[in-house]
Amino acid sequence: MVTIRQLHYLDALARQEHFGRAAKECSVSQPALSMQIHELEGTLGVELIERRPGAPMFTELGIDIAERARAILGAVRDLTDLAQHRAKVLSGTLRLGLIPTLAPYILPRLLPQLERDYPDLRLDLVEAQTKVLLADLERGTLEVLLLALPLKMAEFEVVNLVRDRFLFAVPADDPLPETARVTPNDVKKRKLILLEEGHCLRDHALDYCVKGRWNVASSLSATSLATVMQMVASGYGATLVPEVAVDVELRDDRVKLLRFVEPQPGRSIGLAWRRTSPRKVDFLTLGETVKSALNAAVRPPCARPAPRSANGI
Repeated sequence: MVTIRQLHYLDALARQEHFGRAAKECSVSQPALSMQIHELEGTLGVELIERRPGAPMFTELGIDIAERARAILGAVRDLTDLAQHRAKVLSGTLRLGLIPTLAPYILPRLLPQLERDYPDLRLDLVEAQTKVLLADLERGTLEVLLLALPLKMAEFEVVNLVRDRFLFAVPADDPLPETARVTPNDVKKRKLILLEEGHCLRDHALDYCVKGRWNVASSLSATSLATVMQMVASGYGATLVPEVAVDVELRDDRVKLLRFVEPQPGRSIGLAWRRTSPRKVDFLTLGETVKSALNAAVRPPCARPAPRSANGI
């Protein structure tokens, strides 16, 4: 009989593409993992993996069975969640993933609210880029994501929470006055400093450039928004910074923030989860708390540009 353990080992091997790494993930020895997969092949009467030196190569049927194993494991996790969280909203463990351009700015506001309103909730947090989070959500190691929308994946359900507008960060001695409203042409004239590839904030900034009908021929890139802001402060260029990050990142008088002309560029922030998850009520409740925290971090519309200090958004 096929066991959940065997499917778990097969799924780990399919993702890790290495017996040693898969065994480490499953906290077993490599021979033990290999034996269980061999027994699975015997039970099914088919060859799943070609035995050869180097990385394992799945057969065509093995790829199909590994994908089905992943779906089965997700259904088992959903079944467990249904039983464990039926009695009380936002109780027990919740595995939440966040993108790096949200986690450090929303968590300090969100966690105290959740601790106060839902004391029986335990959050397991993972911060990673969107592509990694979506893969973890798909295979069930994460239950819900807080990220930038839209998502074009039918297997996930999403709820839009808030619009996070972008501001234009330039060196304090930039000729644009603080009362100015930034146009696409203003951005075009300056060297952009962007996050490295893989960050959705970079994609949103580039999307604004495309809508402004020009391509970014050259730009600097960095691994974190904090580094980007330091580069702006040092006079290396300008960047688009989300409002939600201003309290944390704008702590340098060498940088000033300007608002854009309408329609202001920005991103939609929301939650995403698997459509098959039984915890939709939990996620919608979490969304209301996240929305409250996000609204506290985003300025209401106003004619004046953002202030240069970080005393409040």
